[in-house]
Parts: sequence; C-alpha cells; structure tokens
Amino acid sequence: MTRFDELYWEMLRRIMEKGVRDMNARTKHETTALPGLHFSLDIEKDGFPLLTLRKIPIKMFVAEQIWFISGARRPADFLRDFTKIWDSFTNPADVVTVAYGYRWRKHFGRDQLGALVRLLKKDPSSRHGVVVTWDPGEDGLGGTRRANVPCPYSFTANIIGGRLHLHNIVRSNDMVLGFPADVAGFALLQCILAQKLGVVPGVYSHSISNAHVYDNQLDAVNELLKRGNDHAPIRLALPKNTFDRAEKKDKKLVDEIVGPLAAQYQPLPAITGMHIVL
Repeated sequence: MTRFDELYWEMLRRIMEKGVRDMNARTKHETTALPGLHFSLDIEKDGFPLLTLRKIPIKMFVAEQIWFISGARRPADFLRDFTKIWDSFTNPADVVTVAYGYRWRKHFGRDQLGALVRLLKKDPSSRHGVVVTWDPGEDGLGGTRRANVPCPYSFTANIIGGRLHLHNIVRSNDMVLGFPADVAGFALLQCILAQKLGVVPGVYSHSISNAHVYDNQLDAVNELLKRGNDHAPIRLALPKNTFDRAEKKDKKLVDEIVGPLAAQYQPLPAITGMHIVL
C-alpha cells in the first residue's frame, strides 16, 4: 500500500476497535468516533495522498480546490461543470454561504490567501501564515442555522528547510466519504501554494477533533479493512502558473492536473451504495 493508504487503514482500524458509539442528535445517525486523530505525511518523500484502497473521483477534488482558490461561492461559477458536490449546500439564490474559498479571499474583509502568498514571499521564516475559514460571529455554538458549517476550519502554512508545510485543522471528519477528498484537496492546495512560492511541498498534517464513521458506512469500512495492494507512490506534476490560472477559473487546468494523476492511479474497485450524511 502507499504510505497514505497505510495511515488511513490504521485510522479506520483504531476507530472500529476503540471508537465510542453515540447517536448524533442532528443527523439521527449513530456514529463510531474517536477524538484527536492526527496524521502527517511527507509529500516529497511519500507521494501525493490519493487513496487507492477504493476509487475516488479525482476530478471532483481538483475542480473543488480550483473553485476555492478563485474565491467563488456559486457552484454555477465554474464548479458545477465538473461536480455537483456542493449543490446540497446552496441557498435559494444558488450561493454556498460558507464556501471555503470565499471565506479565504473575501468574507472577512481581507484576502487571506493572497496575503499568505505575499507574506511567505517576503518573509519565508514567518510563523504567521494562518488562514481561517470559521466565522466566530456566525458559525457553531448554537448560532445561525444553515445547511453546512466549515469542517476544515483553519490551516497554517510554514516554510521550513526550503519546503512548504501545511497543517489542516478539522473539527469533524466523515472518515469514509469526507476525509479522503479533504486530504487530497488540501494537499493539492499545499502543492499549488508551494509552486507559487518557488519551493517544494513538504509535510502535510491533518488533525481531527471528531473522527467518525456513520452507521450506514460500517459495511464499507469492513470491506476497506480487508483490502490491501502494492500501489506505487503517486507523484503530482502541476502545470506552470497553477495558482494564477486557478484564480482565473481556467477550465483547462482541471484536465491538466487530473490527467497525470489519473495515468498513475490504479485503485481497487469503488465501493458503491454509500450516501453522505447531511
């Protein structure tokens, strides 16, 4: 297995063996959950963290991340041409009010992502490279009710030893459907930022406050825990000027990123019949 497959397999095993079963009042589903799960993976050494224990749609997380970088919040603006993953979270005006990229670039009255790039270009030793998605004036704590609040709610980017490292902080992760896409998407963001800054990607870290499996996913998890393969590490090759082209919502960019990944990707079969819990 790839290093990421090994890490993922071990996290699922821990949840199934040591997780606590509780009924979630909002979703009306039972979860098996553990607090404080964390992993780190060196992208330069171990390869890009794309799950191969089951097939996942590469185009989905690539298009999603480009949409985030652009700062858009309407799926009709670029994203829906590739995936409908955010359609369940739109309001009557077809707007995702908590779209991550919009929060990174516009919501708080400053362009956090743009400022991050400028900061690390000017001072690669800075430890202030924090980007926040969570709005304490609106999100959580029994506040404004909406279809979605950010799960990955903050990340920190640091250049150490000439490599860009990214630490993603996640309040809640569906380990079967959400986690693999979140990891691949934010690792892609790390690689795009590294290219923009003229450095190589280093360690991707992912910390989860509540890592859980839903009751309707138990058969899928049992199947995943039976699986293993000898897939080679996956290497990401980005087109030139990926960050700048993503800002412009260049539709050709999706296939230019997906193509080299798909050429290396030989996953085990998809697991069908899984449904996301909203």
